[in-house]
Amino acid sequence: MSRAFAELTGPELATFRRRLDTPAKVQQFLDDIPYNTEHHGETFRSPRRVLRDRTANCIEGAVLAAAALRVGGDPPLIMDLAAVHDEDHVIAVYRRRGLWGAIGTSKFTGLRARQPVYRTLRELAMSYFEHYFNLKGELTLRGHGRPVNLGRFDGLHWMTSEADLWPIAEHLERIPHVPLVRTATASVLGRVDPRLREADLLRHPARPD
Repeated sequence: MSRAFAELTGPELATFRRRLDTPAKVQQFLDDIPYNTEHHGETFRSPRRVLRDRTANCIEGAVLAAAALRVGGDPPLIMDLAAVHDEDHVIAVYRRRGLWGAIGTSKFTGLRARQPVYRTLRELAMSYFEHYFNLKGELTLRGHGRPVNLGRFDGLHWMTSEADLWPIAEHLERIPHVPLVRTATASVLGRVDPRLREADLLRHPARPD
């Protein structure tokens, strides 16, 4: 067994190897459990706690996905999507045949998985643009960070910790981000299409009437 996940229990390891052994299965697991709105989502559970509690917010879901990818032999990569007048979003990213895909969970339908068809991280990040809006309907995605390999946080025991993993969130906020939208372009953006807005708010807990 790799030292990287030696702290996982037998049942936890079996869950990753049998039930969460593909990106599609990880995404289905995240889609099937409730989105974590506890304290307005201000928790950062480890994968162990997500498996036990059966709930995850976006960063918890991304880190769970990264753990599953690591057990399956991929690097445990997560990436921050940066927004204005909105919350950032975190996804797990992976490559298949040189192309990028993503796993994620969100209150917004369109901010979840992406198939591994994107040649660059910019392409992958921009695929979220039309779906990334706040409750006022403003399109808010502006940039992305570089992928972070969670192996650098093995000292935190991030796969099994009972403590919240805030140092990871702080690192994601601190690293440089690549801009996706120029200031001049952002100033003339319209609002999200009403039909797309309705679809993307399908399971949002604060969905307006």
